[in-house]
Amino acid sequence: MDQDQQPDLATWKIWLPVLLSVALAAGILIGMRLQSAAPVMVVDAANAMGGSGAGQGKVEELIRYIQAKYVDEVDRDELMDAAIDRILEELDPHSNYISAKQLKEVNEQLEGAFDGIGVEFIVLDDTVVVVSPLSGGPAETAGILAGDKIVSVGDSLVAGQIAQNRDIINLLRGERGSEVTIGVLRGRDPSIRKYTLKRDKIPVHSLDIAYMLDSKTGYIKLNKFSATTYEEFMGALEKLDKDGQMEDLVLDLRQNPGGYLQQATNILNQFFSEKQKLLVYTEGRAVGRSDYETTGRALYKIDDVVVLIDEGSASASEIVAGAIQDNARGIIVGRRSFGKGLVQEQYPLRDGSALRLTVARYYTPSGRSIQKPYDDLEAYETDVIHRFQNGELSEESKTEVLDSTKYLTANGNVVYGGGGIYPDFFVPIDSILFNDEYLALRQHIPSFAYRYAEDHPEIFKSYDLNGFARDFVVSDGLLQTLSAYAAERGVKVPAKALARIKPEIKRFLKARLARQKFGEEGFYTVFNRDDEAVKKALEVLGNPDPMVLLKN
Repeated sequence: MDQDQQPDLATWKIWLPVLLSVALAAGILIGMRLQSAAPVMVVDAANAMGGSGAGQGKVEELIRYIQAKYVDEVDRDELMDAAIDRILEELDPHSNYISAKQLKEVNEQLEGAFDGIGVEFIVLDDTVVVVSPLSGGPAETAGILAGDKIVSVGDSLVAGQIAQNRDIINLLRGERGSEVTIGVLRGRDPSIRKYTLKRDKIPVHSLDIAYMLDSKTGYIKLNKFSATTYEEFMGALEKLDKDGQMEDLVLDLRQNPGGYLQQATNILNQFFSEKQKLLVYTEGRAVGRSDYETTGRALYKIDDVVVLIDEGSASASEIVAGAIQDNARGIIVGRRSFGKGLVQEQYPLRDGSALRLTVARYYTPSGRSIQKPYDDLEAYETDVIHRFQNGELSEESKTEVLDSTKYLTANGNVVYGGGGIYPDFFVPIDSILFNDEYLALRQHIPSFAYRYAEDHPEIFKSYDLNGFARDFVVSDGLLQTLSAYAAERGVKVPAKALARIKPEIKRFLKARLARQKFGEEGFYTVFNRDDEAVKKALEVLGNPDPMVLLKN
């Protein structure tokens, strides 16, 4: 039997390779035809993300079709970014896509540092002038001084060029450890000094100023909640405790857009000596409730507290204000805050970009959500303009209550949510901020003050900071000099208009002159003397028990 089957086996051995070759060729041909019909086959990744699989990869497939068949050339990355943005528009105003290019700058702001040479500068008549080298930075170490004029950066000439601040920043910043050579003119010396600087980590401060308003009241202004804010805040408390043995505190969160939740709760802990007092909680559809409570480890004794807020105070700023208000720990002064009560988490994407996705809402201790409605995105984005138009920023009686649900604070006062934090004491916005002549002239004050202080150093000789703030007067003659300076640069303010804005222009000019001599403390010491919100805070803190003022 074995012998009878041998011929058939031999035949198969001959034809089998041929048949396999034909099958392989047919498979390749079919595959090529399928590939020409669809640019790509996307693997179903639904299980990995917990989805159903319907529509998975459809956007990628669509873009590949466009890229392969569209009549004109297209930029694939731009199409993908546009598609992502359109998808996120269907969610909420704060879920967003951050391109790889944007992500570095966004992270620098939140992480509290960037890589550069460490100078603060202004552009005066197309000349880059150093306002101050930042402490400990490469520029200061190399000997760069305030007043130095940067005329070149690397191979780029910057003197006499019409440049935006962003252009200069891009030239000066770079990877840590990299070197850049800058050319500098100093004073009236015509020779250019060359400095080769090694870029380093430069801190981005979230605390603008900390100083004593009076013998017992400290003042701290935060511009955001970055990764270093708590550390900066604690340093400020230490300074105030040493400088003036601070008892009360005014915390200024006006125009503070927020930032890291943990930084806000760390700061809040310094206002409470009790343990396990609720500060804020977060909760979402896919994220369980998380409570943030006090630790009882307040390192400094702070008696009475006033928090300043306005329509630009958002997110972490509102967490702080809401916790202080709900726990009856202090008093809120200003105007209704922005109304952002959504929590975002950031997810890195493979190409270096990131998705910042809203995953939860946060709630104040009384249980109120401060998030304002966002079903109408256009109305959401123009909300502050609407507040101005309906008179809310000027008159307390016109403040809108977006959620009539009543919540109670620890001392029994009624508060509302659904549209920001409502202040305990209202301070109207200064109408001068909407005056076109004021805004046009004000933009020239920083450069004018710099030049004037440089040319007239004698104006500071007989003053310390407090004396300058109290006694120095911006004369009408100096105001006219400023007006002429602005006119030479295209801003001509008629005499009648100048008379209307004179008090505020003089106030701002005096504050900027103080900054040239005494730094940030000089500016705020002068400017805050006539700040209505700061004056209201001091009035409130003048009461032996400020919380009594809130009794219904």
